[in-house]
Amino acid sequence: MLQKLHSALLIKLLFVLFFPVGVFAQFPDAVEKNLKKAGNNRSELEKAITYCKQTGDTLKLKAIYFLISNIDIHTSSDYYWENQAGNKINYNELDYSDFDQAAKEFEIIKEKNPGLQPKKIIYKDIENIKADYLIANLEEAFTAWKNSAVKNTSFDDFCEYILPYRISVEPLQNWRRSYAAKFNWINKRIQSIGFEATLPFVRDEANSWFTNTWGTGTRKEPLPRLGSMQLLMRKQGSCDDLADLGVFTMRASGIPASVNIIPYWATSTGGHSINVFFEGNKKNILFDYGSKQYNEALRREPTKVLRLTYSKQPENLASFEESKNIPNGFLREQNYIDVTGDYWKTTKVKCSLYPNANVFEIAYLGTFNGLGWKPFWWGKITDNKAEFSQICQGTVVLPQYYINEKMIPAGPVVWIGDKESKVLIPDLKKTREVLITQLANYLIFKPQVTYKLFYWNDAWKLIDSKTAAPDTQSLMFAKVPKNALLLLVSSNSKGYERPFIVDDKGERTWF
Repeated sequence: MLQKLHSALLIKLLFVLFFPVGVFAQFPDAVEKNLKKAGNNRSELEKAITYCKQTGDTLKLKAIYFLISNIDIHTSSDYYWENQAGNKINYNELDYSDFDQAAKEFEIIKEKNPGLQPKKIIYKDIENIKADYLIANLEEAFTAWKNSAVKNTSFDDFCEYILPYRISVEPLQNWRRSYAAKFNWINKRIQSIGFEATLPFVRDEANSWFTNTWGTGTRKEPLPRLGSMQLLMRKQGSCDDLADLGVFTMRASGIPASVNIIPYWATSTGGHSINVFFEGNKKNILFDYGSKQYNEALRREPTKVLRLTYSKQPENLASFEESKNIPNGFLREQNYIDVTGDYWKTTKVKCSLYPNANVFEIAYLGTFNGLGWKPFWWGKITDNKAEFSQICQGTVVLPQYYINEKMIPAGPVVWIGDKESKVLIPDLKKTREVLITQLANYLIFKPQVTYKLFYWNDAWKLIDSKTAAPDTQSLMFAKVPKNALLLLVSSNSKGYERPFIVDDKGERTWF
């Protein structure tokens, strides 16, 4: 009996040694990891996997593995309405024939429910997505890929830029069939005149019915992105929404597409979102619905151009750093690629940092936007210096630490020139008079408006203030430190002022 027991144990030991557990794992490691994270929704994900296995199509199985192995980072940011008692109101704008009808019905609901308030809610895909949704999306994506007029799209590009059921944090809706039907003319036009020749028609068609609200159409609801079907119904939205429209349109046509996000302009206020479309394995094409030329090059310096992906990018900060150590915003996301160098001249920037009592491994770069320094990139710290990749030339940046949920200056401002960078430390011992003259499209003095001139020295320091008269063409300021970044702010400011420097000849360079 004892000998049989020893024999059985020996067999098990040899089995483990020669056939590791991973060999017999039912799913790839990344997939199994997310199946465990899915909790009660695991059965839905497994149902989608089983379906793909039963098709006998190895590409479909690889595709569903791709979706599920990256599904844990994706969420929907949505909302619902609740009354004063905290009860959810049954209302869905997509239940109506058009947005005007939905809006009229909502007015009736508001009259019956005084004090109606939107309630923001976040849904995790991994915990909520259904197998039927994944399966339908996958099958329709494969059909679009197969029938697309754009050929030679690799399987990897298909997975990243055609297959995904979502773009960013929009509410999930069934979109592929509706978009494929509405935009079926695109593939026909490509077959007739070619891919690039078709793109002006894509821009013009969308602009004929979709209104770009730019910065004036901020939604009252806590809805950062419109869902795919809301785009077709509302027929209006920001440049972010318009870029999403471009992705849904092209992916439904079997054409690889994504969004290039410019989180902030480096020499202007605000940011932007544009598209990138891929002509099979040939090249990628910049596409902007809001430009006169659909493929117009960027007019000004971006801080970054970040291409959204569905999959996690292991080199991104959020892939290895805790979110509590990362400023709120896009830097906490894992699914984007830095493609800034494709659209602007860039350089590596190494910044010397101020000593700090805390031990930091990461520093950030800020850009001046909306009268504040906004973090837009990061770099690892070595020997009290941080190196930052692909920073646009012709910009000014501020090294920063992130401490207690606040951005703190980590070094002086740096001017990134075409050939070299220059540290802008104000020389308080060497001051001068600076004459600031009106300049069309940049600065027009208005009567009875007060203008304050500041210089940057780890904070904006006031130099002096002047009030313009009706005939004021220029303002003279004394005791202005040399080698300083300057800022002129008006008493009627709308937050659009830009920093600048003045050289020894009195010439200004705006950023």
